[in-house]
Amino acid sequence: MQCSYFDAGRCRSCTLMGQDYGSQLADKQAHCRDVLADFPMAWSDPVRSSESGFRNKAKMVVGGTVAAPTLGILDRAGHGVDLSDCGLYPANLAATFAPLAAFITRAGLEPYDVPGRHGQLKYVIVTASPDGELMVRFVVRTVEVLRHIRAQLPWLREQLPTLAVVSANIHPEHKAVLEGAQEIILTAQESLPMLVNGYGLHLRPRSFFQTNTAVAAALYRQATQWLAEIAPESVWDLYCGVGGFALHAAGPGRSVTGVETSAEAIASARRSAAEAGLTEVEFVVGDAGEFAFGSADSTRDVPDLVIVNPPRRGIGSELAGWLESSGVRSVLYSSCRAESLARDLAAMPSLRPRRARLLDMFPQTDHYEVLIELRRD
Repeated sequence: MQCSYFDAGRCRSCTLMGQDYGSQLADKQAHCRDVLADFPMAWSDPVRSSESGFRNKAKMVVGGTVAAPTLGILDRAGHGVDLSDCGLYPANLAATFAPLAAFITRAGLEPYDVPGRHGQLKYVIVTASPDGELMVRFVVRTVEVLRHIRAQLPWLREQLPTLAVVSANIHPEHKAVLEGAQEIILTAQESLPMLVNGYGLHLRPRSFFQTNTAVAAALYRQATQWLAEIAPESVWDLYCGVGGFALHAAGPGRSVTGVETSAEAIASARRSAAEAGLTEVEFVVGDAGEFAFGSADSTRDVPDLVIVNPPRRGIGSELAGWLESSGVRSVLYSSCRAESLARDLAAMPSLRPRRARLLDMFPQTDHYEVLIELRRD
């Protein structure tokens, strides 16, 4: 992939830009296998991605002025760099940027000036579903600007006919974080359906979802294939998010429980399960570790198989220790960081890695996802 922004030095977010994609993929596989060298296992061929146009979400920093806003990133001085022609976004997502810039001007939303610490609009976050529907989030400092956003929403919906969900996130603090705690939905529809392998995953504004829909679908298919071979009667998905793994794990006579700290994500997962008619799948709001540890003090049976898909820090020593001593027969571990995965595997010596597959969620960078199956000795 060639990128004029990278060539001009305006954006260096894609650290592998310009490198042959086959070489990128081989290097990622080699890195992952090297980090996990102490854990012999069978490796399948990696899952490839499209080199460009693969992202379903654009997190655009708003810079410039009301009259001439930029959507992209900030340079080292804190000034806006417009990346509206970034090749990572598919055509339907890229087509939203010009109308959104015009909307900012019409609504009089002053871009937040980071060096000066004044202004209102910090980010515009756009997500596109596989069916082409859109969700737009405006990250602003105060609720006072909502009346301006609401006043111009009819115009924006005319420009973007597939716009389904609009929200405002209130982020008043001067911090290098994406969003604040308060989310205000401005449309009747509150979630964006993401159709993945036939399941409608309902994505609400603050819910996490993989940014590469095609590779996420491949990840779920691989997990489903391994689950069919293992044939567990009971499954826990301990970082279930909006329910992707848990819904794919469902099957006749199999009980599935998804656990997630976000009540918003659990509400979405329950809706997806109900729409799919999956009566043996339940979702619980709670911490993954606390849920697992609580099984020792309740009538809850330890499952045959546990799925974990933690953030980059991994599952940590306590949950890894519980899995080691729990009697759980199998684990499917989906990781986005091989280093934390290696630490967790070392804490579970009785659960032997059996097979693995790397999935390239993030071409042009050194990031990836890896799925590993572990079986107890």
